[in-house]
This record gives sequence, structure tokens and C-alpha cells, in this order.
Amino acid sequence: MMMARLVEALNRGRIESAVISLAGMGTLGSRILSAGIPVVALEMETGSAVSFVWWRLLGLLRRFSPDVLQSWLYHADLAGVVAGRLARVPEIVWNIRCAELDPRDHSRFQPSVLWMLARLSRWPSAVICNSTAGRHAHEQLGYRPRRWSIIPNGFDTDRFRPSPEARGELRRELRIPEGLKLVGLLARFHPMKDHATFLRAAALIVEARNDVQFLAVGRDVAGNAQLLELARELNVTSHVHFLGERNDPERVLAALDVAVSSSYSEAFPNVVGEAMSCGVPCVVTDVGDSALMVGSAGIVVPPRDPEALRRGILHVLDMDDSERRRLGLAGRQRVAEEYSMRQAAQRYESLYLELVGRSAEATGHSVCAG
Repeated sequence: MMMARLVEALNRGRIESAVISLAGMGTLGSRILSAGIPVVALEMETGSAVSFVWWRLLGLLRRFSPDVLQSWLYHADLAGVVAGRLARVPEIVWNIRCAELDPRDHSRFQPSVLWMLARLSRWPSAVICNSTAGRHAHEQLGYRPRRWSIIPNGFDTDRFRPSPEARGELRRELRIPEGLKLVGLLARFHPMKDHATFLRAAALIVEARNDVQFLAVGRDVAGNAQLLELARELNVTSHVHFLGERNDPERVLAALDVAVSSSYSEAFPNVVGEAMSCGVPCVVTDVGDSALMVGSAGIVVPPRDPEALRRGILHVLDMDDSERRRLGLAGRQRVAEEYSMRQAAQRYESLYLELVGRSAEATGHSVCAG
């Protein structure tokens, strides 16, 4: 998502972008195409002819002839640094989007990929992290790049904004009376998102008060057998709404009284910045850069601790409406001042143009970033 936002936000008078997906078009391919940016999907799948995909990637890089090759996520970092060097791309940049890495949460091949990347980490011109936690975690893995660059995620405060209309519409859709409070978790179903802690905190809150409803929204959440069974065990089925991935997160977030990030592993969670931009107070676990993001405009609790999460949520719910609104608006102001999409795009632009300028001096040619 951040990559899609970035290519849309880059100054097209200075930066020309093209996107290569090692896999398919995914959920964002059409969005990027509609913004006028070329997208090529190599459709690599498990068990596919990997050598054929690599030759296609190499051919595309030679055809596009970019000044900068920016790869995103581990397999793309590995493919990009090898194919990029073979294609003689002047500047190669990696992008790290993770912090704490629990092997149980990833494929069995992940440790081998990370081992190789750590040993190749001096090949790229720079390694971008979206969090200081991500840099520290990868230094522990043995990453020793020539240059680290910390560029936090950026957020569209025009799209993600307070909306009383959205609040009313979602509550009518879910048949939630206006007098009830709504606490939400927007996250795909994945162990590190820790939906279980969210549900256990919800059960503790329901024991104390009956004016709160809970919302879990994300890929593989609706109809999820594990979540439904846990909700039944905790006796909160009538208090929790499970919805699938939506294309209107800005409206879902604007409908909440409290937004929750219950993850036990994060780097720089998009949903927290989006909720803050919507003026919704956040209760987050102290992982990655979540605490740095919310600052004094949110509540930070330890991970994997339902009781602490319960206390954090109730602390916000027990505020009067005006106090809770002030906390939410302080979060929105923090995003606008520290984490706007324009600021993030400018940081990427500055890095790319600096690298390209260095290459131009070395080769004696005038080049533009791509």
C-alpha cells in the first residue's frame, strides 16, 4: 500500500516510475495502472519456472533502463540486487518493512533468504527502513549496508479524516445503536496481528460494561473459524462484528471511538497512522515504532497482555466525548506535522536524486531518476 501511495505522490516532473511485480497484479495493480504508471506482473508462483521469471526480470530491467531500482520486501530485495547488478542498474535500493521477526510466523524459506540478504547487504546503494525498530532488528540479523535511511510511512490526511457521515453509515450498516461505543481492529488475519489478545480484552470489557461493541476487519477475518470459535469460547459473539477486507478503510476507521493495534510484531503500522488521521484515539502495543507514532496522542500497552489492553481501551472510553475528541484531533495534527504523504515522498525523492546525481558525476552523463 505504501508503495502504491508513493508512486502516486512522487513528483512526476522529476521522477518517472514503473512497477514490476514478481507475483500477480494483486489488489493494487489496477490502482497503480489507473494513476498512469506502468505495471508488469511476472506471475511467479511456488513451483513455477523461477529461471524463466528471472530472465524476464532481467529483460525488463534492460528495457526500462532505470537509474534507480527500488525493491520492496525480502524476495524482491534478493531478486532485485542480483538482476539489477546483471542489468547494470546504477543505483539499487532495498526497502525493509518489518521489525521483529518470529520464524513461526513466516515460511520455512525465510531464514535462508534473510541469511543471504544480510551477506549481500553491502551491494545496494542504500537500505530504507520505515522504522528505527526495523533497522535495529536487521542489524541484529547481520545487515551491514553502506547506508541506512529511515523514511516513515506517509498518510493522506485528505482521504483519512474525521467523518460524522461515515460514522453514522457504518453503524447503520452493522445495526449498532448510536449510543454504543465502537472499538475496532483493522488487520489481516495473521499470527503477529494477535486477534486473540484483542478478543480476550473485549471479553474482559464486556464483563464490566454492556455499552461497547467490537469490530474486526481485514483479509481472512470474515467467517474465520479460529476467530469465531474463540469468540464463542469467550462468550462475546453478540458483541463482535467480523468483516472481510474493505476498500473503504477511511470510512470504517472514522466510525470508531477507539482504534486498536494489538500486534506483537510491527514496524510502522499503516492502520495506526490512518486512524490517527481520522481523528480516532489509538490504543497500541509497544512494538516497532507504534509508541513513537502515537506519542502523547494515544495509549501504549505491552504486547500479548489482554488485561493491559483492556485498561488502555477503557481509559479512552471512560473519557467524556470532548476529551476523547481532543485526543483524537491531537493524533491527527501529529500525523499532519510528522507523517504526511508529501513529506514521505519528498524524502524518497531527495534520496533518489542524490544517488542519481552521484552516479551522473561518476559517469559524466546527465541522467534522471526512474
